[in-house]
Amino acid sequence: MATKSVGMANKGPSYGMSRQVQDKIDSKYDPELEQILVEWISRQCGSGVGRPEAGKLGFQAWLKDGCILSELINSLFPGDKPIKKIQSSPMAFKQMEQISQFLNAAEKYGVTKTDMFQTVDLWEGKDLAAVQRTLSALGSLAVTKEEGTYNGDPNWFFKKAQENKRDFSDEQLKAGKNVIGLQMGSNKGASQEGMSYGRPRQIL
Repeated sequence: MATKSVGMANKGPSYGMSRQVQDKIDSKYDPELEQILVEWISRQCGSGVGRPEAGKLGFQAWLKDGCILSELINSLFPGDKPIKKIQSSPMAFKQMEQISQFLNAAEKYGVTKTDMFQTVDLWEGKDLAAVQRTLSALGSLAVTKEEGTYNGDPNWFFKKAQENKRDFSDEQLKAGKNVIGLQMGSNKGASQEGMSYGRPRQIL
C-alpha cells in the first residue's frame, strides 16, 4: 500500500483550477520572511517556543495550535494580557479557538482587517502567505508603537506611518465648507439642452 506523504495528510488531491489557484497562493509565500518571523517570534516569546522545521509545512505545524501566536500577542501588550488562557490541545476546535483568540487580540492591538488571515488559512494551510502578512503587520505595529515590548531588530519590519489626528472646532469646519462651496463655482444658466446621449432606444 502506498503511503501518503505527511504534508498532504489533511488535504485531498487538488485538481485543475483549484490546483492552479493553490500554486499561485503558495508562490506568494516568502521563505526569507519566514526566517525573519521565526527569529522574531523566538526572541519575542523566548526559547521555550522552539523553532520550526524550515519551509512552509514546518512553519504551519509550528503555529497551527495557536499557542505560540497567543504568547506572541500577549508579549506585545505592556499591561493586561488579552489572552488569559493559553492551552495546547490535540482537538481541532480548541486549536482553531486559540487561533481566533489571537486574531481578536491582534485586531485589538491595531492590525487592520485587510491584513488579517482567516483561521483556515493557517489551520488547513490554505494561505500561509496571509499568515505571514498578518505577522508582518503585527511586527510593524510593535516597532512603530515603541512601547518597549518589541524584542528584535527594528529593521526587520517597516515602521508604519503614524496617524496624524487633527481636531477641528465646529467653526473651523463650517468655514472650510464655505470655501469649498465657493471653489465649486456657479452652474447658473447651465442646462442639458442640445446634449444627446447616443441613439434613442428602438422599440420594436
